Amino acid sequence: MNDTTVQRLYLMQVGSMPDYDIPIVCYLVQTTDGRNILIDTGLPEHLPEDAADFRNGQDVVQQLARIGLTPPDIDTVISTHYDIDHAGRHAAFPNARYVVQRAHHEDAATNPRFAPLRDQWDQPTGRLDLVDGDTTLLPGLDLIETSGHVTGHQSVLLHLPQTGPVLLTVDAVPFAAGFTPDPPQGSLPDGDRALPGLHKLLAITGREQVQLVIFGHDQAQWATLKQLPGHYS
Repeated sequence: MNDTTVQRLYLMQVGSMPDYDIPIVCYLVQTTDGRNILIDTGLPEHLPEDAADFRNGQDVVQQLARIGLTPPDIDTVISTHYDIDHAGRHAAFPNARYVVQRAHHEDAATNPRFAPLRDQWDQPTGRLDLVDGDTTLLPGLDLIETSGHVTGHQSVLLHLPQTGPVLLTVDAVPFAAGFTPDPPQGSLPDGDRALPGLHKLLAITGREQVQLVIFGHDQAQWATLKQLPGHYS
């Protein structure tokens, strides 16, 4: 992997929460040696009754087909966490390895919050890459441990050749209004639990001179971003 660097980033909206005007999103990273790395997989094909607030859109497999990719083409799935709107299609990728924080995977084993999606995230041990804390997956792609929303949540820092550093906060900071040292009341849905991750990401943004911060569920921002088949390079 030493000769592999990040080449481009695709953004995909794969669903929504219409009542709250919230997009459900995932991402594709392509590298200089032809690797396809998926970050999250969106909602499950069949939504359980207690997920009535969610709506599926054009799913991740359909979106990938728009740029000529099929599920076997995905080499890696970076799982930021196992919530229903982030890990719903994990089992669709037969050749992928799954990269997740060890603390999150171990918590999920006994946490009822993640039980409904177990058939998706509970992959064979040989296909799991469990990481501990901040990890450089390959040059230009760093996993940032940001517990708070859940134990072992991870955000992603990319270094793109033209755009420069891009930070995917995912659910550590779902909305732009919360990305400030002293966030307004209600701007961080997870409240004080999210503050350590927030401050860590703010520090990284300054240190790495991040050019673009993409928030996990911010519809106003999402409407301004390039979406697949467009991309950032």
